[in-house]
Parts: sequence; structure tokens; C-alpha cells
Amino acid sequence: MYQMLCVLLAAIAYGSAAGHCRATTVTFQSSTYSDFRQLLTREAPAGTVMVRATLDFPEAAKDRYPAVIVVHTLGGYRDANEGYAAAELRNSGFATLTYDSFAARGTTGAAMSATPGYLPSGVADAYAALRQLANEPRIDASRIAIIGFSFGAEVAHLSAFEPLRSALDLGQGRFAAHVGFYPAGSMGMMAEGGAYTGSPVLMLLGEKDDNLPVAKFENYLAYARAAGHPAPIETVIYPGAYHAWTASNLTTLRFYPELISTKKCPVLLLASNRPPALLIDGQAKPFEPGSLGKCMAEAPGYSMGFDEAVRARSLADAVRFLQRNLQP
Repeated sequence: MYQMLCVLLAAIAYGSAAGHCRATTVTFQSSTYSDFRQLLTREAPAGTVMVRATLDFPEAAKDRYPAVIVVHTLGGYRDANEGYAAAELRNSGFATLTYDSFAARGTTGAAMSATPGYLPSGVADAYAALRQLANEPRIDASRIAIIGFSFGAEVAHLSAFEPLRSALDLGQGRFAAHVGFYPAGSMGMMAEGGAYTGSPVLMLLGEKDDNLPVAKFENYLAYARAAGHPAPIETVIYPGAYHAWTASNLTTLRFYPELISTKKCPVLLLASNRPPALLIDGQAKPFEPGSLGKCMAEAPGYSMGFDEAVRARSLADAVRFLQRNLQP
């Protein structure tokens, strides 16, 4: 009924109402996983969930659009952050899909982050959203990208891991590009052939981000290069930028001691056919149960603060990367 009303209004007003009717609500089914083992071994998920999302289009009319899925922070979807980024993307010619993984499950990011299933469930949502967009007649299925912020940046990176992609999509569906704003850098792939899908990845890092020290991520990239299987990742480092530099509600920079951080933990390396490992001194070492909990307990908290100039620069960098990699 809503879409029919939009058509009638557009016919009467010659598009004066079109700007108000571009956005539509869609729903798609996703899965909830207890942990990465369950996902990688392709066990049945712990449950299913219906995710409510908003699909929106640029003002300029086209037969088919490139699209970007925008994944939120641990605080859930916010118009001032993810909504702002989505509007900038639409101004640059991309359709956008936004949703809230936590709200769909009737909980919060803070509650879900205390469980090992919050990241694999987030990746499951991303691939479910990809399938939804690939079936939209106005979307070019070969030009769908994903961007994310903090938690969403981890999802954007993880969705580039081939073992996770193949576990969630039995076909050839994949993202054309991945962008992460201030990720936690908690996970990577074991350096081996076929670790990544091959699609390009851009990680946007803050020089002052005490949740992900730049050196930690650079060490992961160096490990992959040294093993002969470099990750398809570009990085941009923003001088003076702290975690959450795009979040305009965080106007005062301060340290949040209650937040969980993996800054002192080694990168957890995933693999499709063997147990996970820890990246220690440039080498994949056997995973020790309880080791991640210990290092997180030793160094909780991190700083967050908005930076308008860095937000503008990083969004422009993301748009240029997407335009370069989503060309028809």
C-alpha cells in the first residue's frame, strides 16, 4: 500500500514526493550462532531471526544501483552515525541497506558481546543482507559492498574470510568490497591460500586508537606477507584519531573503563579445517583456552571521541575506494 501511494504521489507531483518515497522497509531471515566453531563446521545454527532493515536509494534515477550494506557499532544503529554515513553514500550514487543486529534479537550490543556468538551472528546477518539485496531488481548484485564501524568493522573484515563466506553462502555470493572504520582487530585468518575471498578490503585506523594499536594490525599484515599469502587489505591511518571518530554524540574525548577490549590480546587466527591459533611474535601458536579472557581482563577499556574533520576525510576515503572497486 505504501509503495502504491508513492507511485500515485509521484505521478501527481512529477517526483516532488520521490525523495520521501525512496526508502522502504524490508525484512530478511538470518541465523544466530553460538560461536565460530559452530559456523565453520557448518552445524545447524542455534536459532533463526528476522531482521528488519531500511533500503534507500539515491535521488538520481537509474535502472540498477551499486549498493552498500552499513553495519553499526556495538551501540546499535544510530541515525547520527550509520544513518549519516548512509546518506553520504547515497549522495555518491550508492543504494544503502541499514539494520540493527542486536535489536533484531531483542538485546543490546553490550549484552551480546559477552557471548562468543555475537560476531559470527553479525557475519551471518551480513550475508543474509547480501542475499536480500542480490534479489532486489534495482540492485546490481555484482556491485554490493559492506562497510562497518567498530563492531561493524569487525563484521566487514570477517565477511571477507573465505571459510566464513563458503559456510554461509553455498553459491558464489560475495561482497565486491569491504571497508572497516576503527575495527578492534581481534581476529584474522591463518596465512594460507584461499584465506580471503579475494575482494579488496580497506581498514581505516586511528593513530591514537587504544582499542586497536596500529602496530597490532600491521603485525598481522606482516605475518601474512611473510607466509607468502598477503591479505588483500589497504590501510589508512588518521593522525590524532581515537576510536569512534565518526560518532558525533561523543563530543568529549574520554576513557571508558567498563568496555571490553582486546588491545593486549594476540590476534585470533581462524582456519576452515583446523583449530584456531594465536598470532604471537609473528607466528601462529596453539590456542590456549582462557588466554583471551585473561588478556581482556588485564586491560579493559578504551578511549572514544568524535573528530569532525577525520569523519569527513574517512568517509571521502571510503567513497573513493568503493567507487574505484565497484565500477561496472
